[in-house]
Amino acid sequence: MKIVVLEGYPLNTGDLSWDELRTLGDVDIYDRTEQDQIIERANGADAILTNKLKIDSNVMLALPKLRYIGVLATGYNVIDLQAAKNFGITVTNVPTYGTQAVAQHVFALLLAMTLHVEEHSARVREGAWSDSGAWSFWLHPLSELSGKTMGIVGYGRIGRAVGDIARAFGMKVLANDSVRDLSLEADGMKYADLDELLAESDVISLHCPLLPENVGMINEKSISRMKDGVRIINTSRGQLIVEADLAKALDAGKVGAAGLDVLCEEPPKAWNPLFKAKNALITPHMAWAPKESRQRLLSIAVDNLARFIEGKPTNVVSK
Repeated sequence: MKIVVLEGYPLNTGDLSWDELRTLGDVDIYDRTEQDQIIERANGADAILTNKLKIDSNVMLALPKLRYIGVLATGYNVIDLQAAKNFGITVTNVPTYGTQAVAQHVFALLLAMTLHVEEHSARVREGAWSDSGAWSFWLHPLSELSGKTMGIVGYGRIGRAVGDIARAFGMKVLANDSVRDLSLEADGMKYADLDELLAESDVISLHCPLLPENVGMINEKSISRMKDGVRIINTSRGQLIVEADLAKALDAGKVGAAGLDVLCEEPPKAWNPLFKAKNALITPHMAWAPKESRQRLLSIAVDNLARFIEGKPTNVVSK
């Protein structure tokens, strides 16, 4: 079997091993592949592993031997599933590798917004504390999480993990999801419709998949229904937010701060409006990237392919 990894980086930056994958066939690994290089590099492949590249019917038509596409991520909207079904190509994803890593990153962003630890540490090293003449000082208002309300849009595995941590901090949780598991409701957690969540939350964290109906769900109109000073966190998909509207709300103070690990375009252009917006904390799509979660992703991806070869495919999304 010929296996082509089209996007090996940043899954494996050199700190993981491809050896397990190599036991399944002849493997070609490319750190990065441009859209117009897919067909050339995957020529003759029985299986490809990819992440963000768009694999549509034209690509599939040009690769007649292709029988398997392994998405090295949870989201698979870049794959034309109907075309894959028509061509008899099995598509799998990796649904559970990064739950704790992403939940942890949510609170790294939230704690950075509420306590500004790294900025204070930098200023101490610059001499600000030594020069202050005071035994204690702070550069920005600080706030506790206990007693605040966190609205979580999308209460799947990651959303629930975020909710558990929020409750451990003493926060109340409002959850919005198209499917409600009422057995999850407990002290400090309840389901809410989106309007209620937007109106009552002090912090709003997005964990829903990107669908046609929720593109741009955080926009000027929805922001107007939120509390003044609300904090918004997005570790899901950048297209859930209208970036120009969020930048405007940040500069006006309507949104107190935003913690974003994803943007509409990645890598972003230098003129992204959020780069100059007040109180916008932006990380480079790294919530998923602790070594432990990347190893888990790689192991599951290899197992997905192994099970396909055995005729017992798992994590199939092209049904």
